[in-house]
Amino acid sequence: MQDFNSKIAYITGGSSGIGLAVAKLLAAGGASILIFARRAQVLEEALLQIGKCRISPEQRFSCLPLDVSEREDVEAVLFRAVADFGVPDILINCAGKAKPNYYENIPYSQFDEIIKTDLYGTWNTTSLLVPLMKDRGGYIINVSSIAGFIGVFGYTDYAAAKFGVVGFSEALRSELKKYNIAVSVLCPPDTDTPGFAEENKTKPEETKAISSTARLMKAEDVAKALLKGMKKQEFIIIPNFDGKFTYIMKRLLPGLVEMVTDSQVKSVQKAKGK
Repeated sequence: MQDFNSKIAYITGGSSGIGLAVAKLLAAGGASILIFARRAQVLEEALLQIGKCRISPEQRFSCLPLDVSEREDVEAVLFRAVADFGVPDILINCAGKAKPNYYENIPYSQFDEIIKTDLYGTWNTTSLLVPLMKDRGGYIINVSSIAGFIGVFGYTDYAAAKFGVVGFSEALRSELKKYNIAVSVLCPPDTDTPGFAEENKTKPEETKAISSTARLMKAEDVAKALLKGMKKQEFIIIPNFDGKFTYIMKRLLPGLVEMVTDSQVKSVQKAKGK
């Protein structure tokens, strides 16, 4: 997909962070945008920002409240969206959440919520829209994370979901090629978003130590990397050098990656007297 002009893009989690940044770039490329998120007021505020990026009066921008973790809600909202806005050329599954903590401090209710939002949510929207996209082709982007290919201390529930997103996307990619539907996975590192600020409230010290070795990215830079990766039709889209290096090392020398992270964890625990 070299040109986004006149395309229709659906973006879940499009009211803030990476989702909003991508929506604004696509709008600046001539696409019509429909964003989804749970809070109506935040959606309306985001829509104003996206509207300022339009380049043509023919572009359309709209929003719909949606909880991707609730199957019935997804069915009702997406059928309405397609009827009013049209079948998307681009689906970006960006809705997600994380609440890092020590494994034994994570209640089942949180695990259930993370899996339903980050993994089931991706399945829900994709399963409803793929049958409609098959006749015209298109592009599906599922947002995973660096924690989707390396299990990070403090992210047991989140890593379970994001590893699942990568596996789901790889299998889906193979199945949808004959319909001219491309599938990619975005694996961003720590990114300066409202969600990242929430994560820091519960993040274990060991997790902070591991994260401190990587640079915090801006949502706008992640969005630019995503669009660049889409034009090249890359499967795994990793926005920065540190993430790409980690991905390569994890595949080629997993023992070394484990040794480095274990050293960082032990240093923190030793300082805490554990």
